Amino acid sequence: MFGPHASRPRLLVVSAIGVAQILAFGASYYLPAIIAAPVAADTGWPLPWVVGALSLGLLVSGLVSPAIGRLIERSGGRRVLAGSAVLMAAGLALLAGAPSLPMFLAAWLVMGLAMGAGLYDPAFAALGRLYGDQARGAITQVTLYGGFASTVCWPLSAFLVAQVGWRGTCLAYALIALTVMLPLYLIGLPQEAPRPPALPAAEAAAPAPSPCGRRSALIVFAMIMTLSSVVTTVVSVHLITLVQARGLDLAAAVGLGMLIGPAQVGARVIEATFGRHHHPLWSLLVSMVAVSAGLAMLMGGAGVMAAGLVLYGGGNGVRSIARGTVPLALFGREGYAALMGQLAAPALLAQAASPAIGTVLIAQVGPVATTLLLCAAAGINIALCLVLLAIAPVKRIGAAPPRP
Repeated sequence: MFGPHASRPRLLVVSAIGVAQILAFGASYYLPAIIAAPVAADTGWPLPWVVGALSLGLLVSGLVSPAIGRLIERSGGRRVLAGSAVLMAAGLALLAGAPSLPMFLAAWLVMGLAMGAGLYDPAFAALGRLYGDQARGAITQVTLYGGFASTVCWPLSAFLVAQVGWRGTCLAYALIALTVMLPLYLIGLPQEAPRPPALPAAEAAAPAPSPCGRRSALIVFAMIMTLSSVVTTVVSVHLITLVQARGLDLAAAVGLGMLIGPAQVGARVIEATFGRHHHPLWSLLVSMVAVSAGLAMLMGGAGVMAAGLVLYGGGNGVRSIARGTVPLALFGREGYAALMGQLAAPALLAQAASPAIGTVLIAQVGPVATTLLLCAAAGINIALCLVLLAIAPVKRIGAAPPRP
């Protein structure tokens, strides 16, 4: 048995975090898609409020992310990720026992703390602190695991709801958090030595030649990630409506939507195989182009839309990797965990507001115009990527990150 201070094989660390990410996403971000209707039917609570509870959790997640990043920077990821499993178990237990809608919403405040401490951004921060400039491969491998979260947990959640109801499902996931996720983090991750407080992210050691250049690159990258969060969340929530507006029935729209998940995983495999030979900024640019082109193809016929959703899914899959690897390549390992927390905050806050934004757009301008607006937003991100390529440290562009 590993002691708390023993080193861990890299495969063990990545596998522990990866499997835990599948379960963490399934027990939080992907859970309302399955339990929202049963909750509303069982309790009589308005469905929009039940679904909107996730936005409340994402809001809390965004607010706490900077503090979570600083905590990982100081003490490492083991305690933080393990704590997220305990928080998630507590939040799920509160959901299961919620006697009223206000208590249900309050439980999602706890779930928001758990998501802020336990989903991709803190996981990437933990890997960056562990492996420094060599964390790119580990981050990519964790996203390969995470790509299966909906594939594994949506059927599991549906089965549990059918067998034990939505409250029993929440309790089952709480048990999974304590008996699977928590041991994975405690056994799979080493206890790291504390570090002194890091410099502010904008002043942390980086290869850029001037503080102004570092700050500009940081702002541009934060804009890209925030705008991407809006686009991908609106598409995730409203895809069926957008596709049906092109004349497809529900079954066909759902069938097309199912192409996104495999495309994400496939693109991540390609990135894991070939992407390491190139600077992650190029991967980011390719992902933005793929997302923009894929959304534009939603204006075509069924076959064109199918190809577009594969392209969109692939771009979105690579974007998830770039969100962790670009800051590491541009700004270095010093202060990386704190930086990830800062970058996560605006993206998560935007993500929390995005379902409502999409609803308003569809109601006001219609699904077709909404799709065109999403294409325009994705096009802006391409331009921002080109700006980032122009202002980023030139000596690192096109080269793999150096060894520490």
